[in-house]
Amino acid sequence: MNGFLPAHYDDGGFAGGNMDRPAVKRLLADIEAGKIDCVVVYKVDRLSRSLLDFAKIIEAFDELHVAFVSVTQQSNTSTSMRRLVLNVLLSFAQFEREIISERTRDKIAAARRKGKWSGGMPLLGYDIGPRGSKLAINDDEASRVRAIFQLYLECQALLPVVQELERRDWRREG
Repeated sequence: MNGFLPAHYDDGGFAGGNMDRPAVKRLLADIEAGKIDCVVVYKVDRLSRSLLDFAKIIEAFDELHVAFVSVTQQSNTSTSMRRLVLNVLLSFAQFEREIISERTRDKIAAARRKGKWSGGMPLLGYDIGPRGSKLAINDDEASRVRAIFQLYLECQALLPVVQELERRDWRREG
């Protein structure tokens, strides 16, 4: 193929931890359609941070005779040694992704233990406090929460509780 495609396959805002990304899907479709014979990335982990997904992509590239080039890292897959080096790089990328995820979960859990609100819609029975960093009890909703728990203790099953809540027309607003 001569020349370059004018299109870029950027997935801004999407994590590289899986293949469920619009630009990657477009890229793979264009490769299967024979429109692409070389994929150039800035760093290897910009294509994928999952070792398994990356291995599948490289296998597909090999089958379709598509070259893969990383501008900043050695990424040649023509020999077993070069494939090993590439797999080591991807192993570290996947490790980094998992560590970041663990740290984020730990940070959110620590904030919650301190009573700080970490975002999202507050649970039934709570409102976001005046400064937005802590939850405040919503007395009206809290009484409903206690009633819901009491209903469950009486019914010993979830479905009758849900049916009773529907009968009472108790719905979360907002």
